[in-house]
Amino acid sequence: MKILVIILFHFSISYSYSQLKGTVFGTNQKKKESLIGANVRLLNAKTGTFSDAEGRFELILPKELPDTLVIQMNGYHNDTLVVTKEDRFKSIDFLLFSDDVLEEVVIAYRKENHGIGKLKILEVEEIGSGELRKAACCNLSESFETNASVDVNMTDAVSGAKKIQLLGLDGVYTQIQLENIPYLRGLESSYGLNSIPGTWVESIQITKGTGNVVNGYESMAGLINLELKKPTNMEKLFVNFYTNIFGREELNLNSGKKLNEKWSTGWFAHASTMLGEMDGNKDGFRDLPKGTNYAFMNRWQYYGKKFESQFGFNVYSDTKLGGQIGFDRKVNDGKYGVYIQSNHADVFAKTGFMFEKKPYQSIGIVYNFKYQDITAKFGNRNFNGLEKRGYINAIFDGIIGTTDHKIKLGANIVYADIQQHLDSIKQDRIEIVPGAFAEYTYMNNRLSNVVGARVDYHNLFGWQFSPRIHSKYSLTERTDLRFTIGKGWRVPNFAIDNLSLLASSKNWIIQQTLKPEISWNIGGSLVQEMKLFQRKSSVVFDFYSTYFVNQLIVDRDQNVNAIVFRNLQGKSIANSFQVEWSIEPIKNFDVRFAYKNLDVKSTYGGIMQQQVMIPKHRFLFTTNYKTRNKRWEMSFTTSVYGQIRLAESFLPDGTITANNESKIFPMLNGQITHIFKRWDFYLGGENLTNFKQKNPIIDAANPFGSNFDATRVWGPIMGINVYAGIRYSIKQKKS
Repeated sequence: MKILVIILFHFSISYSYSQLKGTVFGTNQKKKESLIGANVRLLNAKTGTFSDAEGRFELILPKELPDTLVIQMNGYHNDTLVVTKEDRFKSIDFLLFSDDVLEEVVIAYRKENHGIGKLKILEVEEIGSGELRKAACCNLSESFETNASVDVNMTDAVSGAKKIQLLGLDGVYTQIQLENIPYLRGLESSYGLNSIPGTWVESIQITKGTGNVVNGYESMAGLINLELKKPTNMEKLFVNFYTNIFGREELNLNSGKKLNEKWSTGWFAHASTMLGEMDGNKDGFRDLPKGTNYAFMNRWQYYGKKFESQFGFNVYSDTKLGGQIGFDRKVNDGKYGVYIQSNHADVFAKTGFMFEKKPYQSIGIVYNFKYQDITAKFGNRNFNGLEKRGYINAIFDGIIGTTDHKIKLGANIVYADIQQHLDSIKQDRIEIVPGAFAEYTYMNNRLSNVVGARVDYHNLFGWQFSPRIHSKYSLTERTDLRFTIGKGWRVPNFAIDNLSLLASSKNWIIQQTLKPEISWNIGGSLVQEMKLFQRKSSVVFDFYSTYFVNQLIVDRDQNVNAIVFRNLQGKSIANSFQVEWSIEPIKNFDVRFAYKNLDVKSTYGGIMQQQVMIPKHRFLFTTNYKTRNKRWEMSFTTSVYGQIRLAESFLPDGTITANNESKIFPMLNGQITHIFKRWDFYLGGENLTNFKQKNPIIDAANPFGSNFDATRVWGPIMGINVYAGIRYSIKQKKS
């Protein structure tokens, strides 16, 4: 209650300040472009900010005016402007002229490690590279440990696979993109999170609700976009070595080089192994699967006067070997084993064409072609999948009159040849989905809107129309209100989307022909920035509701002996409420607290009830500290998970499980990093409270029997994990 009073107090007094918006452009007489990282500051007030990736900035004007606004960027002449009270809530564009003989001025561009993009119309939460360094962050599945919006859970007790959840919904309802190119779709959805090492990632943007229509039709709960390190600004050489007490070892090598003014290239390599054969709970099963993972990527960038291009290729191979201790897939000794082999190769390209006489107009084309195969074995059950996918997206970007009115028009096509064989069940299909979209953006000092719609034709399921609206209104210069509503849809892959459920003896029953999943998402957020005790602070409230018109229901309550797959009968709705408060109580010391409530219900077992494996409550508390000399970094994260509803199963004696709710449990992680010139030395621990779920596998002594079930995993199986690592980097020379 006290926090709410403080927020309302700051809200009431904030009208004495006002906001100034603008965009910083640069020109060399031949080309005009927006400038990222331009320093915008007020001389008298001694406050400032930096322009974002689109050159835009927002600055709160003080009560004492006039003041002198200075815009500064390395390699360009400075610009100044005297701002007065009449400039409050105005939007101003600045054009800086290049000066090749200008003496170099080094400007530090400090990018926030975590936060809501204030200039974004949609609610976009960004996780920067600094935030990713605060955890072990070996791959994408471990990149959200300090984040409250995205949950990452183990799917079963034998394969080691992890899945994400956003807004209380499975990760298949979240559109994942690699620099705005579709990623982790189809056969990659279950095990692809291991394919991107955390050391490759520059930042992660999390968008809640349906995203822009430009990005496609599959964003139902949200969108996660991964930005990898760029060849022009990544390290000349980066080496990371990681090891932990469970027998996992990892090596990452990155290298970027600017070949000349137009060409640059980047190389990424990854290798990891899991050698330990751990069985801490003495149930005869490996707590973590053994295996190897190899990944390699090469990307190129070309920047010309009228033409820009990025292209490259990405390959990986991932092998997991789990099950009973001593299992060897080459030896038929009657042991229960889990074997998963995933292979991936894709090529991608993005090209952009600029119009010299119309600098605000451009045409961009995105290409992606992918090959994916997966072989999986759970005991006596086998799965084989093969996917060939192609994607092309063409986008026209322009303005109507002024930059306050922007339009995007485009068309795309998706081709997917997917083969899925699960024992005697076959699900083979070829999808051809052409689509077209249009999006209009209006930006004002206070009100900004994005209105878009797309129409797609699926060769198997016909026409789909997807409208979406996003709005942002600045109540004050420190208070932003966002609203979104939109439709999304996808074609489910019942086998690969639920492959981990093979880790039980329950039969799979498909009652009817499965239809596309269709949902509407409505929600919004309130972002309040303020100062508490003269320190920067912010509070974010958001609420989103996803209503399904149709959904693939995975019913684990209808029959204790079976898992039933069917189309939605009745209602299905997912409500997510989250509040997050962050503050820097002292310099270089950040504190963040978050609470999330998930109400995810549908008809299971004939009654409307909470979906299984979804924690209704979650608390997150993080602290981060960096010493004044920037030699030491310390971070600690505490998560508390509420009770989770579990599906019923038979016990070894033939009775049904009586306790079908998990315990409330904590997870405490911490890391200390020492920085010395080009070297980083880090030491960390996970699950420092040593909490472990007891007996995660039902009837582990009889894995081929009718009561075996390894899918009721709700907490950590392993105890305390201690890890250590070394990073070494050489920066590229500034040209």
